[in-house]
Amino acid sequence: MSDKALKGGEFLIKETQAAHVFIPEEFNEEQQMMAQTCKDFTETQVMPSIEKLEHHDNELLKKLLKDAGELGLLGISLPEEYEGFGQKFVTAMLTVEEMGKGFSYAVAYSAHTGIGTLPILYFGNEDQKKKYLPKLATGEYIGAYALTEPEAGSDPNSGKTKAVLSADGKEYTINGGKMWITNGGIADLYIVFAKIDDDKNLSAFIVERNTPGFTIGAEEDKMGIRGSSTTQIFFEDMKIPAENLLGERDKGFKIALYILNLGRIKLAGATVGASKATIDVATQYANERKQFNTPIAKFGAIKHKLGEMAIRTFVNESLTYRASQNIDDAIESLVAGGMDKGLASIEGIRQYAIEASIAKVFGSEVLDFVVDEGVQIHGGMGYSAETSVERAYRDSRINRIFEGTNEINRMVAVGELLKRGMKGEIDLLTPAKEVAKELMGIPDFGSTSMDYFADKHKLIVNFKKSILMVAGAALQKYTDKFQNEQEIMMNVADMLMYTYAAESLLLRVEKLSSMYDEAKLSIYKDVLDVYLYDSASRINKIGVDAVNSFAEGDEQTAMLMGMKRFTKAAPVNVVAARRRIADGLIENNGYNL
Repeated sequence: MSDKALKGGEFLIKETQAAHVFIPEEFNEEQQMMAQTCKDFTETQVMPSIEKLEHHDNELLKKLLKDAGELGLLGISLPEEYEGFGQKFVTAMLTVEEMGKGFSYAVAYSAHTGIGTLPILYFGNEDQKKKYLPKLATGEYIGAYALTEPEAGSDPNSGKTKAVLSADGKEYTINGGKMWITNGGIADLYIVFAKIDDDKNLSAFIVERNTPGFTIGAEEDKMGIRGSSTTQIFFEDMKIPAENLLGERDKGFKIALYILNLGRIKLAGATVGASKATIDVATQYANERKQFNTPIAKFGAIKHKLGEMAIRTFVNESLTYRASQNIDDAIESLVAGGMDKGLASIEGIRQYAIEASIAKVFGSEVLDFVVDEGVQIHGGMGYSAETSVERAYRDSRINRIFEGTNEINRMVAVGELLKRGMKGEIDLLTPAKEVAKELMGIPDFGSTSMDYFADKHKLIVNFKKSILMVAGAALQKYTDKFQNEQEIMMNVADMLMYTYAAESLLLRVEKLSSMYDEAKLSIYKDVLDVYLYDSASRINKIGVDAVNSFAEGDEQTAMLMGMKRFTKAAPVNVVAARRRIADGLIENNGYNL
């Protein structure tokens, strides 16, 4: 598969074959057993403890993390020599999905296994790895990541925390503070970012909790994820050994960016699990709750909600695992080419930074939609703290903020794509010119064929043309000032995101067509029909808004005609399709796709 995979961002200009993507239906028995272990742990250990966790029972939170460590759930991604399981990235994502059903505990777990541990795995020297990774894998140590400061949120490199190297070069003295530190009140080990002397960029350090001069602030009282520990931390003449520098001096900003890319796609995995769990609860309530002597699940308005919740969750799952396997394939290819596994992992994740940002934005916004509809299905009960959907609603909101706000991630996705185009890593210019030339030709609205999947692929190709048309014209108008036109950049980002999501769904359903008979496949075709039909309207509206914001005269007219042409989709009876999807959920009494 690795020799067929496209480079990060290339999905915009090249077609992907269904045979070359990974879909969740392909997980093997060993991977499913790991997921089942996570599911059992969440259901039997985490869920009964949620109420206590929400009242800041940090001792219980630490115990649950250590219990997970004893089961091996903290070391899924770590090599066996460091007490881990040495599993692939896509397997780790599956376990993140299951743990994502554990509300705020999932945040503590993800912070520990991701941003609290992996910087040492990917950037640490051998001594650092041997000293810390086994303890992090077993839960003896709990990890945290300290980047954000009061004046340095979306711009972390502007942080004020300083490190000064002693004259003899044996230790650093660090002064400053960090805020919004997940696991801040329970961690034993912190990855701390600071600037050494007058360096332009950050450096990263490994800091142990018991270091003199290190203090922890009070627990934050948050809107949601109350069961996770979030504190400020402070450094006052804190001295750490020089060997606790992580990676190279002045290269910490790169570490931060790589780890954020990793955190972004892992967050998407957690939103898949949380969405499925919410759909389960909402469906069960809809089956039990009666109005006018009828279960509300039988009403069309409720079926619409359940159907759309399932559609978006299935799409989220499709794009998340597609990108996750792409990362694995890139890593394997680089290792086969002679690159060190650690460096290959860093580069593999970097290659798919665009897809990671897309997954983060899409997943967090899908979950927000799902939990909102979950509350609505519960009616007045959904507003009561007695129900799990109330907690899910509060917990979901943070996902659009941390790991880089969704606005920042939209800018990252488009900015990184354009940067790679400028560098020649991706040829955006040739296809953009071809689309511009096509606009000047005779419009071809085309006709549908007898090939179901061929017609869907043609629609995806046209979505991509609409992106190239808008982005190409905007870039030509604004040149190097395009990055200042944030509204248009976000328009392009949304078109890019919905196209990647739609294509990921199409490829998954097409691959399923070789695994399932037509009767079993029909419900997945319903999902595909509705999502592509809706995506065409979304992309059209976004593209038209973008065109009207910068184009005039004949150019505007031609581009608006182009948007109409590129987003023309065949009619779909979305009411009937959503009802069929919802009926499957209702019969199953939970998520069944």
